[in-house]
Amino acid sequence: TYFNGVSIEKWKKYTVIGELSITLSYQGDFLIRLCSKQMLHDEVMKKVLLNHEVHSDKEETITLSFGNADKGMLYFELVYLSDNSTLFGGYYSDEKIEKPIRDVKIGIDICTFKRERFVENNLMLLNKNIIQNPESPLYGHLEVFVSDNGKTLDLDKLSNEHIHMVQNKNTGGAGGFTRGLMEMIKDGNPTGVTHPLLMDDDIVIDTESMVKTYRILSLLKDEYKDAFIGGSMLRIDKQYMQVESGASWNAGSLVTNKGNLDMRNSWNCLFNEVEEYTEYNAWWYCCFPISVVSEENLPLPIFIRGDDLEYGIRNMEHLILMNGICVWHEPFENKYSSFLEYYIIRNRMIDNTYHFPNWGKKQLKRAVWGQWRRECKFYRYKNVDLHTQGVKDYLKGIDFLLETDGEKLHKEVMAAGYKAIPVEQTNVPFSYAVYDGSRHTHLSKLHNTVRKLTWNGYLLPAKHVRTVSMAQATLQSVWRAKTIMFYDVTSNKAFVCDRSWKQLISKFFKVLGLTIEIDMKYNKAKKSYLQRGNEIKNIKFWNRYLELDK
Repeated sequence: TYFNGVSIEKWKKYTVIGELSITLSYQGDFLIRLCSKQMLHDEVMKKVLLNHEVHSDKEETITLSFGNADKGMLYFELVYLSDNSTLFGGYYSDEKIEKPIRDVKIGIDICTFKRERFVENNLMLLNKNIIQNPESPLYGHLEVFVSDNGKTLDLDKLSNEHIHMVQNKNTGGAGGFTRGLMEMIKDGNPTGVTHPLLMDDDIVIDTESMVKTYRILSLLKDEYKDAFIGGSMLRIDKQYMQVESGASWNAGSLVTNKGNLDMRNSWNCLFNEVEEYTEYNAWWYCCFPISVVSEENLPLPIFIRGDDLEYGIRNMEHLILMNGICVWHEPFENKYSSFLEYYIIRNRMIDNTYHFPNWGKKQLKRAVWGQWRRECKFYRYKNVDLHTQGVKDYLKGIDFLLETDGEKLHKEVMAAGYKAIPVEQTNVPFSYAVYDGSRHTHLSKLHNTVRKLTWNGYLLPAKHVRTVSMAQATLQSVWRAKTIMFYDVTSNKAFVCDRSWKQLISKFFKVLGLTIEIDMKYNKAKKSYLQRGNEIKNIKFWNRYLELDK
């Protein structure tokens, strides 16, 4: 299974593990079957390595070896041979390894903004299962650092000897996670953290993921001692569905690995172990050596979207991903925020400056006009303004980030976007049937041709009021609409946009002016980031940016 199988190929590749054994505590009568599974194209190949019967009228412990098996996934099966037989538990081990070869201490780094319920629950689990549990392998090997950007947590109540809480200026995920890293290395790393583990605030954790991470780190071969360990993201509503396991930047057209896999399926578990090209792991769960972190090598102050990938691309050589290391997170299709249009384009430009130098003025102008076309067809004219402002702020060069108050800027960006309100407070009558129907809109080939020729119906009279998904609306579902309600089913909130030729033309000339500005300023701005990038990555800058030097 996803959690209980052994990814033997990765354990042997990255760690000093040799011959694997399993120890089981039982009472009664069992057939114990040791097995392996491998993936071959569309088939799962099962091999039985050992059949062994046990019989006992009292609790016994037995250890069985998998021998020299080193392919695919190793696991065991139990067949009950009599009633009242009981399995008490067990573990996998390499009997020849008496103790860890590396001294490891994990420092969990959580950045939070008004997610009290999630943070308090996760801290409770960490306290119960690890920090206050002498039986945990991680006992004495874990510190937790929480940056409270919203200043809403009870620091005195939640803090203890191993949980360190600080209030932080609201400078987004970038500022919060960086503050946690700064706390770890402050005064020469007094807590002895060897590996920061960056973790989102709105996730559900399984502390066994951290135990497995610790085990891997403590047994790493020398050639992989600087490896990153990433956790996959699974859906919080369908907890068996995987959303992502590693990704690559691709100049902003993200490539997500291993998405939409049902981890109850053996073939998917085996496919999940296939190593593909990755450039970073998102900061919902990303662990790396403290040696990466220094006063001259901190993340960029870009608030949100792109901070994790930039730091990963900058510092990561090897990424270890393994079944059973994961978190549960709300799926992205249930999350839509208009203001992100600003950060997505601005930070894409910054990240490409450092890590995709062939992406230049031509590609930027194509992206700008593509966004104008798409957002205008959805009548989301404010999003065009946000996107435009993001480009303009990049064109100001690195001095913009050096001189801007990130918290104040974020308030301005938030105010410029669309605000979702309770659906009953909108001026459009809500019908769930209309909304649900929009999710399954399929136009005929003729209608699709007409739709494209008429610029999604802009050249035809508008006659419909549409209700569509806030995060997953399609152009087909809003064709010839005069009014569009963008609805979020999880919050029962919405915002409404009306078609406007005046706004369309206004945004056209705004983007036209922006393309001229790109031609004039892009090269100079890019040069400033490349030549002076270190000015926004060091401890001196971050102390001033977070107002810690006051």
